[in-house]
Amino acid sequence: MSEHRRKPPPQQGGGRAAARRSQSGRRATPRGASHAPSASFASEGEERPYGGRAEARRAAKGGRRRAADHGAGHGAGAGGGRRGGGGGTEGGRGRGRGREPEKKRFIDYPRAGKYGWRRFVPSWKQVTGTCLGFFGLLLATAGIGLAMVDIPDPQKTAQVQKNVYYWSDNTQMVIAGGGDKNRQIIDYEEIPKSMQDAVVAAENATFWEDNGVDPMGIARAVFNMAMGGSTQSGSTITQQYVKNTYLSQEQTLKRKFTELLISVKVGGVKEKEEILAGYLNTAYYGRGAYGIEAAARAYYNKPALELSTTESAFLAATLNGPNLYDPAGGQGPGASAKENTERATNRWKFALRRMVEIGKLDQSERQEILAKGFPEPDKPKPATNKAGQIGYLTDLADNYIIANTTISRTKLDQGGYKIHTTFDKKKMAALTKAVEKVEDANIDPKKRPETDKYVQFGGASVEPKTGKIKAIYGGSDATVHFTNNADYTGVQVGSTFKPFVLSAAMEYGIRDPDLPPEQNEQQRTIVSPKSIYDGDNKLKVKNYDGSIWRNEKDEEWHQRNDGDESKGDIDLRTAMQFSTNTPYIQLAMDVGLDKVRQTAEAAGIKKDNLPGWRSPSFALGTSAPSAIRLAGAYATYAASGKQADPYSVESIESRDGEVWNHDSVAKVKQGIPADVADNVTDVLRTVIQEGTGTTAKPVDAQWPAAGKTGTTDGNRSAWFAGYTRQLSTAIGMFRVDDQAKNQKFLEMYGTGDQESIHGASFPAEIWTEYMLSAMKGKSPQQFPEPSELGTIVGEPTPTPTPTPTETEQEESPDPTPTTEAPPETPDPDPTTTCRPLDWECRQNENGGNENGGNENGGPGDPGGGQPTTESPPEEGETEGNDNGGSWFGNN
Repeated sequence: MSEHRRKPPPQQGGGRAAARRSQSGRRATPRGASHAPSASFASEGEERPYGGRAEARRAAKGGRRRAADHGAGHGAGAGGGRRGGGGGTEGGRGRGRGREPEKKRFIDYPRAGKYGWRRFVPSWKQVTGTCLGFFGLLLATAGIGLAMVDIPDPQKTAQVQKNVYYWSDNTQMVIAGGGDKNRQIIDYEEIPKSMQDAVVAAENATFWEDNGVDPMGIARAVFNMAMGGSTQSGSTITQQYVKNTYLSQEQTLKRKFTELLISVKVGGVKEKEEILAGYLNTAYYGRGAYGIEAAARAYYNKPALELSTTESAFLAATLNGPNLYDPAGGQGPGASAKENTERATNRWKFALRRMVEIGKLDQSERQEILAKGFPEPDKPKPATNKAGQIGYLTDLADNYIIANTTISRTKLDQGGYKIHTTFDKKKMAALTKAVEKVEDANIDPKKRPETDKYVQFGGASVEPKTGKIKAIYGGSDATVHFTNNADYTGVQVGSTFKPFVLSAAMEYGIRDPDLPPEQNEQQRTIVSPKSIYDGDNKLKVKNYDGSIWRNEKDEEWHQRNDGDESKGDIDLRTAMQFSTNTPYIQLAMDVGLDKVRQTAEAAGIKKDNLPGWRSPSFALGTSAPSAIRLAGAYATYAASGKQADPYSVESIESRDGEVWNHDSVAKVKQGIPADVADNVTDVLRTVIQEGTGTTAKPVDAQWPAAGKTGTTDGNRSAWFAGYTRQLSTAIGMFRVDDQAKNQKFLEMYGTGDQESIHGASFPAEIWTEYMLSAMKGKSPQQFPEPSELGTIVGEPTPTPTPTPTETEQEESPDPTPTTEAPPETPDPDPTTTCRPLDWECRQNENGGNENGGNENGGPGDPGGGQPTTESPPEEGETEGNDNGGSWFGNN
């Protein structure tokens, strides 16, 4: 047999049985046994002290954990040292063949050595370790987030505020503009201490000590949102400030986590005072009020700085949910006035109690406040809007600001300005009342829809010497009628323009037909109001040199008078008194239409309101200045020629202080020579005392007054403009459907159940009604005595001028002039002005601008916007009608 297959020799230690005996921990031989080798083994050479193999296995199993040398030591008694050593060897082998112990796990779960349900119950070490690991991970994540996130720029909507407009007496007129939120940001110092303490006590008592977050509050909010429960906002003032200023109002986990990170960062870099002021200036208090200043005015009609402790406690209560805490009631079920009052009262008491608890209010003071009872706020006022005349006023002020200051439309819309206007509250009310009184008494669209529908009135009142716009009437309601009738409308002014013709004649003089053109400018003749002109009807209009003026079609111009009446030779005072056309259209031709335009500009009419100046009809009022500009120009004569552009804003303030004041740009200049202006005033006084304007005599009886009527051809508009030394007012009337796509002026024959409308009728009635109220309490001021001025041109005929009848004293339109055999022609569309609200026309004609163009559309104008320049017609081009006649009237 191969050596490699030979059985190994039996071991000396007794073989496997001996090894098993060693493992069992029993001695190799029983006590008292012989040490002779033959006595120690069975016939197969194996010791069997336990009576069989099965018993030996049991013994081996029971002694598995005993050491091998333990068995070997006990086996040495029978076999000697060698045999004992053999027993030790067998014991070692027996241990090596037994079951290995389990290795220790890093995470002992399910738990070893436990059976049944106990294997799945974590130990306290595991629970503690898990919690520490979670919070460690959370802190690490927060740390990374804080390192990565920056404090964003404040939301633009959080900075949008309302603009506050004030009357001329500095009482609040309206809060408007600046987006859809009623918000006024004030400094921390302007917030009363009681309000600060009340909010901190009721909302976040640890505000001054915490780091900007409430971990428990955040966890509660996150858990509720994650579980689909009710959404919750941040519970600290810092978190609310962050949400209002930097974030949206959505309730999501992402927004909440972002809010947390930014709040921690804001709490670390911003002062507590800044955070508290920011919160109080952005929080919503109900009644449309964002910020404590707006809330103080909405609930108690006072600035925030004047709030008492009890009022502050109530306003702090509204922050908990203004819809449910406004005593006037809210929207939805459970928000009745009764329930809201009960909730507000309890919350008010809670705020006061908390103020005591945090040491911000004495208990005795709290008891006194409670004894006085709940601080009932004012009843809610209708939502602030632009109804009535308010919209016209604020728009006028806004346009002026944009045109005359460095404040852009964007900045103005962003809000936060306190705008002090020139508007007089009492005069505004008086003008509105006067218009409504005359309109209600005479205009009835239901009864006379064909004649009384679409009647419009517009008016303005300007202070002489300063240009302050004291009152306007823009229309029935700014939320319904969108065009400001006090501003540019395209309505021609008729014979209210004649004073500028007379003024030009007395300042520049008429040209001498016998001199060559180059000498006429140096040798003009100043004209006296006593100068005589031909007042006959259908007079041929001539150039200054005596030649017949012809239009572009080579047609003559035959000017008509009211009722086709001839007045014969008549002086300029009388012609103004009864608004006779022919003397003034010829006077303008003798002076030069360019000089007439220059005079109108010097008085205050804007250049872009003076189109068509090359046509003779220009002298009779083809131009269309607004009521504001007409009143301002007449104010120049009231102030003895001192001209000041009409303006509507005195000063502007922001939270940083005053940013603009009209005094810095105010310009009062001598627009018209004083002696000329005083002579014009003297002539216009005759109009009220004995002429077409006698409707206004009640005013002149108390305060010396001067004025002029005006009516246009086709009875499409009527005006009365006049002034005292202290106040200048212009009133216009016309008919136009401002909602129509294609707008046009409508005739006013039969309007108000009258045959026709003249400046001496409804406009003069409104002017008189208003001025009697506006001038009440003012002492009369006499106009300066006019000096003798100019040369009497022309020679009167011995035939005296007939005394006009009552009908003649009513000013009437300037009929269309005709040729010798006038054909029947319809009234042409004017080419010199555009229809009201016809923005496309106004833009094409005058350059246009975003504010609608002409009147008050340029720097210095109340309406703002950029000025436009009209290109004058080429030499020889006219701007009258096709037959050389005027579409515009005289009185």
